[in-house]
This record gives sequence, structure tokens and C-alpha cells, in this order.
Amino acid sequence: MRIGIAFDLKPKTPLPAGAPDDLHEEFDSQATVDSIANALRSLGHEPSELGNGRQLLERLLANPPELVFNFAEGQGTSRNREARVPAVCEMLGIPCTGSDVFTLAAALDKDITRRLVAEADVLIPKGFVLQSLAGATGADGRYDGDFAEFPAMISESDLQLPLIAKPVCEGSSKGIRSKCLIEKLEDVGPVVVSLWHDYRQPILIEEFIAGEEVTVGVIGNDPPQILGMMRVIPKKPTDRFVYSLEVKRDYENQVNYECPPNLPYKTLLALEDAALRAYDVLGCRDISRIDFRVRDGVPYFLEVNPLPGLNPITGDIVLIAKAMGMSHTELVGAIVDAAVKRIEC
Repeated sequence: MRIGIAFDLKPKTPLPAGAPDDLHEEFDSQATVDSIANALRSLGHEPSELGNGRQLLERLLANPPELVFNFAEGQGTSRNREARVPAVCEMLGIPCTGSDVFTLAAALDKDITRRLVAEADVLIPKGFVLQSLAGATGADGRYDGDFAEFPAMISESDLQLPLIAKPVCEGSSKGIRSKCLIEKLEDVGPVVVSLWHDYRQPILIEEFIAGEEVTVGVIGNDPPQILGMMRVIPKKPTDRFVYSLEVKRDYENQVNYECPPNLPYKTLLALEDAALRAYDVLGCRDISRIDFRVRDGVPYFLEVNPLPGLNPITGDIVLIAKAMGMSHTELVGAIVDAAVKRIEC
């Protein structure tokens, strides 16, 4: 089968002035693209690189593949950026792996995702979204207030400290730093305004769930199956652990990965049930990774990753697959097989 690979590479050019240093955190390296191409080739397919944006459009029009293997994140800050490739493929009548336009758009918006999975009786942390305030909408994007309004917002929301603040439409832990764990009301304003300035989007404020960090891989369709689960354990025990950008960048020194998690059987069943409910209600297809925090044996949904990272060394879902006896090539093949079976039905 002729399979085109849609992806975004980390640019080699310097970051724009004033941009956060994680601007391109979601994007992949050429080594990851090559590993997927090699996997497809070893499975008997004919891979070609499509990239994304205008280049992808030109190549799809000039020589459309039989299938697009999609893990493109999309440029910019639009909450629809991850949905662009399946939207183009749908318009051109070219099938692609992974979730469709609706699911990718909804899944990138953490607040929309929370609302949807809550409808499927999956527990979510209490929280709300803060849009920008009038004082933060100057020409330079700077906030001109004194932060006085923020403590009252938290008090009125019935949230209890500690809290965690996140950009609402980012992935790969972009914007989630150690400072985002808020333990004092007077810190809410500075943290939120800093995130507003860097990411130019609403900020989700959630109760911090002190407990285990567990990610669940789900694969396939009709019915989907649990690929495996992995617990992220800080090397320095703390009840304030955040799987932040700083931790992910220094994962070898900061955390241990435990797959399968050494958790009570009842908790594992609850995680499986919550993951499959979330996968179903969001309309995920072929592959997804779903993140939870577990408090007192109860899983709380954090977010879903319908375009999980496929770096052959560091990708969380790749680590889960390897722990369950599935190689990187076999994982790539399983994604393609799930898509082909779905398309043929």
C-alpha cells in the first residue's frame, strides 16, 4: 500500500522574539519520521513524506496516496490545528489513520474534552476556564491590572488549593511548568497572566489531584482494546508531583516508568473502564493515549492524546507497547491495520 506520512518537524530556525521556549515542543524530529517510514517499509508498504501545510496539499493533489499516516500537530495556536490533516483528507476522499476532524478539534481543547467525558460518567477534576481580562488585551498583550480580581474568582468557584493552571489548547505539556502548581491565592493572577501572555489563549484552572499519574494506551475500533497502562513515578517522592515540561525534558533523572502499574486490581479495572468510556464518547479511532490522576483508587480524567507521540525511544505509548511485548514497527503496523479494517467496513 502507498502510504503518505503527515507530520510537523521542529524547525531549525531560532524561535521568534518573545516566544516561549516550548513553542515547537509538539513537533517531531526527522529521526521519528524516518523510524515510521522504515517501519512501514518493513511491513511491505511504500511510504512517502507529505509533511504538512502547503507542501502536504501540493503532494496530495499531485500524487495522492492510498492512505495517510497522520501524526501532524499543526502550526500556530488555533484549537483546530490538529484537525487540519483529516479535514483535507476527508475533502479529497483520501483515508487517513487516527481520529477524525471533530475528535481532534475537541480533544485539543481541554475544557471541551472535560465536558464530553463527564457526560460519559468519567470523573474530572473540578475546574473552570479563565478568558482574558480587559487589562490583558492591550496592543502588547500585557496585563495592566493588580491581580486583585483573581482570588475572588477562585473563592467564588468553590475550588480548594492547591490548583493547577494550564493553557486550554496545547499538548505535550506546553505551558505546564512547576510554577503552574498554585498553593497561594496571591499566585493565581501572576501565573494566569503569564500563561495568557505566552500562549494567547484561555487558561484552565483545575483542582490539583494529589495521587498517581497514569497514562492508558487504547488501540483499535469496534471494539477498541486496552494496549496497556503506565504509571509515572517521581524519583523524589512528593505529594505535589506534576508531570511538567521540566520533568519531561529531564525524564531520565526525574521519573521512573512502571508498566504495568503496580496498583490494586480494582483501580486498574477502573482505569480501563474510564479510558474506554472516554475513547468512545470522544469518537477516538485507531489509537489514543489517555491521561489520568488516581486519588484514593479513583481515576480522574486529565486529557486525551489522539495523536500520541511515536518517537521510538521516548514516546509514552511506544514505551507502553514495548512493555506489553510490541515493537515500534508492530505498533505502527497495528495503527495501519486498525485504520484499514475500519475503512473497509
